[in-house]
Amino acid sequence: MQQVWEVTNTVLQFIWSHLVVLNGIFAIVIIFFQRRDPKTVWTWLMLLYFIPILGFIFYLFLGADMHKRKMFKTKEIEDRLNEAIRQQENQLKNRELQRQVPDIEGFTDLVMFNLDAVGAVLTGDNDIDIYVDGNAKFEALLEDMQRAEKFIHIQYYIIKNDVLFNRIKDVLLKKVAEGVEVRILYDAMGCRSVRHSYWKDLNRQGIRTAEFFPALMRRLHMRINYRNHRKIVVIDNKAAYVGGFNIGKEYIGLDSRFGYWRDTHLRIQGEAILGLELRFLLDWNYAAKENLFLENAYLDGMVPGKRDFCNMQIIYSGPDTSLQPVRDNYVRLINKAEHKIYIQTPYFIPDDALLTSLLIAIHSGVEVNLMIPCKPDHPFVYWATYSYMGELVMAGANCYTYDRGFLHSKGLIVDDKVFCYGTANMDIRSFALNFEVNAVVYDEDKAKEMTRYFMEDLQYCTLITKDMYAGRSLPLRIKEQVSRLLSPLL
Repeated sequence: MQQVWEVTNTVLQFIWSHLVVLNGIFAIVIIFFQRRDPKTVWTWLMLLYFIPILGFIFYLFLGADMHKRKMFKTKEIEDRLNEAIRQQENQLKNRELQRQVPDIEGFTDLVMFNLDAVGAVLTGDNDIDIYVDGNAKFEALLEDMQRAEKFIHIQYYIIKNDVLFNRIKDVLLKKVAEGVEVRILYDAMGCRSVRHSYWKDLNRQGIRTAEFFPALMRRLHMRINYRNHRKIVVIDNKAAYVGGFNIGKEYIGLDSRFGYWRDTHLRIQGEAILGLELRFLLDWNYAAKENLFLENAYLDGMVPGKRDFCNMQIIYSGPDTSLQPVRDNYVRLINKAEHKIYIQTPYFIPDDALLTSLLIAIHSGVEVNLMIPCKPDHPFVYWATYSYMGELVMAGANCYTYDRGFLHSKGLIVDDKVFCYGTANMDIRSFALNFEVNAVVYDEDKAKEMTRYFMEDLQYCTLITKDMYAGRSLPLRIKEQVSRLLSPLL
């Protein structure tokens, strides 16, 4: 024991005596070996300066860059995708697509950007159902699962072993017994409360599972950033789901800590399902090391919608891409707004581009409406959110806190013409550090329906006035400033 203490003491003395040198080395690693926003670099350097050594350990868990490496390959279907993309790009340049699809008039540059940046083909034969209540969403999902004949592909950031997933599992096991292929892709961090033996048991019962970025030795999560935050379900390519709801009892209002859970999810029928299925297959191939593109059945069989005929693109973003497509869509839509912008997000930590776009819109006479939760689930993130919201309040935006329960809905609506909703929060983490998927819908009727849900939410909201924000307490001001200073890391 004495010998261990002597060795430990020697190591600590070495570290202390060489602290300046070690900090210098760590600073060089952060500055020269990671390509990142200067604001983020300075934040890490300040953390390293004030908390030597420990700051670099935080960096290893939170800040290590992925060098934008290409994680997902589409080799088997590149020709098929590229042909469709080139065709639509030519149709846009010749204005042929605008004549065929009047709803994209005024947004053709955004359609072109999504084609070029993420290969998001515009589809126009889609039916969309919007769900803002968890019970209604999961009832519809269970009904679609019960009708499955070929496959069910499920991807969620959070899946909890509770009453909700038990209902889903019962249906899935029944479908497996009928010969339906069932796959579940889950994120290791989001599902850290579920024991590994539970997933093994599902595998033994015929449900195939895969884990995204597994923890080291099952417990040590080395990547707190770079999580797969997507929520996708595809059933026989006849129905698909994307949005904010995860799987857990809180999402159906059964957790007293949160109360009523307000979220937004889309059920889609039509060709847009291809974008969601493609995204699932890419993520599954990476996590499970199983190339599902060899089976053409997974990319065929979409049934055109017969009711809404909505035009939409499925866009994705992640730390493996050089662009930030979801952020760029938000910025472009804000810049194109002429009358009104409606935003819902649980976390509002914009980067400079997004914040500047909103401030320009406000000062240009566009009515900007922002809705955030009234209660935090992550305190530092919430106080940073409140700080950025306050900047919009003082500039003249209408900013609300949702008081009924927890607001988890993620997206924006512009001029009752276009909306972009999905899994991405309006924060730096979703833009640059997590894997996300959103739907951009160019349809006036559906945009107006989404606006109506926003207006209905206002009866449960408190408007934050300039006087209210200016009169906040000193402790809250301190929390805001500290959290905002750390916002590049949140």
